Amino acid sequence: MKKLLLTGILLSGLLFPLSEPLSAEPFHHKVDSLLISTTDHKKFKILQQDFKSGPEVTKACLTCHTEASKQLHRTRHWTWDVPMKKGDRLGKKNVVNNFCISVEGNEPRCTSCHIGYNWKDKNFNFKSEENVDCLACHDMTGTYKKLPAGAGHPAYQTTVFEKKTFPKVDLSFVAQRVGHPDRHNCGICHFEGGGADAVKHGDLDNSLLKPDRELDVHMAIGKKELNMTCADCHKTEGHQVPGSRYTPEAHDTHGFDYPLADNNPATCSSCHGLKPHKKLKKLNDHVARVACQTCHIPFIAKERPTKMWWDWSKAGKFDKNGKEITIKDSSGCILYVSKKGEFRWAKNVAPEYSWFNGEMNYTTFKTIIDDRKVVSVNHPDGAANDPLSRIWPFKVHRGMQPYDPVLKRFVKPIVYGPKGSGAYWSDFNWDKSIRKGMENAGLEYSGKYAFVETEMYWPISHMVSPKEKSLSCRECHSRSGRLQNLSGFYLMGRDTNPFVEYFGLLAISGSLIGVIIHSIIRYFTVKKLKKAGGK
Repeated sequence: MKKLLLTGILLSGLLFPLSEPLSAEPFHHKVDSLLISTTDHKKFKILQQDFKSGPEVTKACLTCHTEASKQLHRTRHWTWDVPMKKGDRLGKKNVVNNFCISVEGNEPRCTSCHIGYNWKDKNFNFKSEENVDCLACHDMTGTYKKLPAGAGHPAYQTTVFEKKTFPKVDLSFVAQRVGHPDRHNCGICHFEGGGADAVKHGDLDNSLLKPDRELDVHMAIGKKELNMTCADCHKTEGHQVPGSRYTPEAHDTHGFDYPLADNNPATCSSCHGLKPHKKLKKLNDHVARVACQTCHIPFIAKERPTKMWWDWSKAGKFDKNGKEITIKDSSGCILYVSKKGEFRWAKNVAPEYSWFNGEMNYTTFKTIIDDRKVVSVNHPDGAANDPLSRIWPFKVHRGMQPYDPVLKRFVKPIVYGPKGSGAYWSDFNWDKSIRKGMENAGLEYSGKYAFVETEMYWPISHMVSPKEKSLSCRECHSRSGRLQNLSGFYLMGRDTNPFVEYFGLLAISGSLIGVIIHSIIRYFTVKKLKKAGGK
């Protein structure tokens, strides 16, 4: 019996070596054509034709995927319109921003990031099924790219735009090589929002296409890394992508999404649960009041600088020959351009922090603003005494943008268009640009304009650092820590109570005085006893 038991132990040691820890399995298996799809699109004759336009490709796609466009017509990616509970309409086509200010009036330029074709103006046909761009999200070749000002179309002929060459896209080649969206597809718009890489979000840029573990633990590529894609968190059903910045979930009280899921799988708690810390369990006490991102994303823009300031009031300067000016820093970041004004960039940025309950307050083009102070284009709602609020990290983009100083409202200038159209980037006349834009939008304009400082909040959820690089306790629990400007609550190590401080000082001083008096008495008592003993 003993020999049999010993043999079993030895065999167990051979099969499961005690000295070698178990390694994590990659989140994804090795990708090949069979794993991507059960269909080889190269075998479909309808996709082997010489397509002349994007809508022709979509028409071919719809012969099999008959309901795809109808699904997409219901999504925010298509409508750029988000109706809210209070009756406001948000979404990209409606809101003010302090980057390019407004989509309306600038559609041919802005809709290079739309999942459709032909959105040239406010008469765009949102019901057209053939206007849906299937290839923007499903191209697996990396060769499909929309023109910057083509109203959603790619280059059907080799095209030069603003001194950049855009090669002709082989639509048949791309249509035969489609698959599930990956980081590249999402990143074309979300990494390059605002007109270039790393401009808007701070936690989203092209460095995430092939990141290492230090940049993002979830998306990291390489041996034994998770190599997760955007869709692994933003799990899509019927083309509906969860995780909108217009309706974010600041506090997931549901936790694990398995076996029963809630409506938003794109939260940390959906995978990690409500008690994610197994060893340092005291940290779980923070989960209800501190967002996971606050500790686990200590810095954004880790590899590429992000834009932190855009001053439109400085636009319109030319050199001595009347030519437009472009000034760059040593890393290639644009600091000034005549069309857009002055920029400031930053790298390895520590986020700013605010209480957030998931409600983002937006200033609209009809909102009366207070121009005596910095105007918040949007601002997170929340408070320390709100049980649904947590401390969240944000990138705050600041700048100067035009407004109507008489009506106290933001304005919608037309910036993109041909010379003579009133577009600012062509005619460099703010009054004409604003007047044309407000007429196009059907909004009142007093005829006066000025510039006001603004700020815009962007919630941070990407570029998650390894756990050993998360914030230490002292980085928040100290008087000069990261939360020094966040008020409304008592934070140990940061805050002081005058009564506690006074009585604490009194107790320490009293104890010290008592010890000194006691020492003096003992000293003289011992000295006296020694004298008495000597006699």
